Amino acid sequence: MPRPPRPPARRPGAKPAPATARRVAKAPPAEPKLILFNKPFDVLTQFSDGQGRATLKDFIPIPGIYPAGRLDRDSEGLLLLTNDGQLQARIADPKHKLAKTYWVQVEGEPTDEQLRQLCEGVELNDGMTLPAQARRLDAPQLWPRNPPVRFRLSVPTAWLELVIREGRNRQVRRMTAAVGLPTLRLVRVRIGDWSIEGLDQGQYREVPARL
Repeated sequence: MPRPPRPPARRPGAKPAPATARRVAKAPPAEPKLILFNKPFDVLTQFSDGQGRATLKDFIPIPGIYPAGRLDRDSEGLLLLTNDGQLQARIADPKHKLAKTYWVQVEGEPTDEQLRQLCEGVELNDGMTLPAQARRLDAPQLWPRNPPVRFRLSVPTAWLELVIREGRNRQVRRMTAAVGLPTLRLVRVRIGDWSIEGLDQGQYREVPARL
């Protein structure tokens, strides 16, 4: 019976033939999402907390998204969330200077001079703020805050609309305090072209993921 042919001998120093590369299928990129959320008071802008406090997970059952920017626990209103890193960076990065509009309930009656200071810029411990827009506002129709704001019966309160293009830590509260108008309630109602119109507290909706 004839023997099967032997494979050709490898020349000294020759490299072995490369093994056939295996192709690993890549998962298709996730569809970009952008979520508008009306954050209630006393909710953290994160999806987990080791201390049992309320978080975004209690309201938004959508995996793979994260906040584009922040909103303090004691502030309310519009928060944007996305699964798109580039969109998140463009929204959150101060260099893009997206206008953020706040309705602010303050302690005291704002004077023209105090409004002028807010508009021209306020000196804070981390430097002068950029010029802003500030005007008096009739009391807006908002959901009740839980818990309610604690007022001093002997001191009047008023509402302002304040538009800024920065994102410093607790900036609006520090600005109003610097001109003698402590903030009692703070609601963000708009970021760029997005607003909380039609969203009650704790509600969210998805919109086209573009800036």
